[in-house]
Amino acid sequence: MPFGLRMKNCLFILLGSSIFSFGIVHFNIQNNLAEGGFTGITLLLYFIFDIKPSITNLLLNIPIFIIGWRLLGRKAFLYTILGTISVSVFLEVFYRFQFSIPLSDDLFLAALFAGAFIGVGLGIIFRYGGTTGGVDIIARLANKYSGWSMGRTMFLFDAVVILLSLVTYLNYREAMYTLVAVFVGARVIDFMQEGAYAAKGAMIISPAQNEIADRITLEMDRGVTVLTGTGHYSKESRSVLYCVVGRNEIVRLKNIITSIDPHAFVSVTDVHDVLGEGFTLDENKRPLE
Repeated sequence: MPFGLRMKNCLFILLGSSIFSFGIVHFNIQNNLAEGGFTGITLLLYFIFDIKPSITNLLLNIPIFIIGWRLLGRKAFLYTILGTISVSVFLEVFYRFQFSIPLSDDLFLAALFAGAFIGVGLGIIFRYGGTTGGVDIIARLANKYSGWSMGRTMFLFDAVVILLSLVTYLNYREAMYTLVAVFVGARVIDFMQEGAYAAKGAMIISPAQNEIADRITLEMDRGVTVLTGTGHYSKESRSVLYCVVGRNEIVRLKNIITSIDPHAFVSVTDVHDVLGEGFTLDENKRPLE
């Protein structure tokens, strides 16, 4: 594709945009629920002035496009344009051809569906390098330069927009369920961002470190790094093994360790993002599809 864009990324950005837009129309608009960020502003303008979200979504994002071009680079900027335009297109399509999902008597369920659809849609878009403009770009920049999770940044901005919605067209009941939807959406986004290559990291201290490392390498096809540590009390130097495995492999790893040294000291931690051979690269250092 031109400009170095990948067809796979473009298709998944379109898929995420369709899921996101479906949730906005069929769960937020139909149940009078607000939303955060620029999407929340478009809904606010829709409920007060009856301006279509598909139109305001484009108009509000023009200044953000300029920021995206300068700070995100050409490729990310083009993915952002794709995400923003496709969201507006799908919002218009689903708005014109929507069907009724009767959840007005159960706003909690409506909020859960709204958060799930929005979170899954945005999570797919973010994972494949795109955004839908607005706060998505701000959240992406905060994640890139300050390490803040994208879900957290969006949740804080969303709270401000929801407060504005509360003083204009929402009642307190709808505002509370909107917060539920926003929270669920933020957690789903973080899960999809951090859970793609989530794994377990194990630090192993044992006199039989060589045998344990050999078994892990041969039987699990996982790399092992040998670190040097010193016991504070004993002042003795010893080797510390560090290994990262998939979540579904941790039981197998523990079984290998205990079969060799039942008294080995093992510390297992969550690893939220793994890059490199065996996870994002194959044995030839090529990206895994």
